[in-house]
Amino acid sequence: MIAFLSGRLIKKDPTHLLIDVSGVGYYVKISLQTYAAYENAEENIKIHTVLIVREDSHTLYGFSKQDEKELFEHLISVSGIGPNTAIVMLSSLSSGEIVQALISEDVKTIQGIKGIGAKTAQRAIIELKDKLKKEILATGITPSAFAGQNLSLRSEALTALTTLGISKAAAEKSIDLHLKRSGGDITLEELIKLSLR
Repeated sequence: MIAFLSGRLIKKDPTHLLIDVSGVGYYVKISLQTYAAYENAEENIKIHTVLIVREDSHTLYGFSKQDEKELFEHLISVSGIGPNTAIVMLSSLSSGEIVQALISEDVKTIQGIKGIGAKTAQRAIIELKDKLKKEILATGITPSAFAGQNLSLRSEALTALTTLGISKAAAEKSIDLHLKRSGGDITLEELIKLSLR
């Protein structure tokens, strides 16, 4: 399996990247999250990948962050969610929003993603909720840090930071870091101030 690629970025598109690794061009399908992360990328990049082998194709899916790659792998383990649907999910919502929706059993949010029906949304919640909770606890974050109020707090802070000219990827990273550190016990004003440092 190809775990990651490190090479020269030849072409960038919202749906894929073309990366030259020692003279070999790799076509890598990506989500909008990853596209945003590489929006101002230099020539050389490193991208985490998952190779999906089918009878008629070998397709590489790429992710700017390891946690997005892991979430993709969780999503495709659910019956009814293929790699392309998982990419649509990761393009529609941030990784944090998907995890939040799965943990809080928010069928409506998951079902709101193109290509996801009620049964698939419920199956994803049933199969992934406990697994994701365990992973969050293993990282030392309490599930309460992902409570509904923090999702709206995160969203408002993200809007404020992107309005101030900070890239979405950098803003998300900073906001998530400060939400984790505070355990979710933080005001919007404090969160924005800390994220601006």
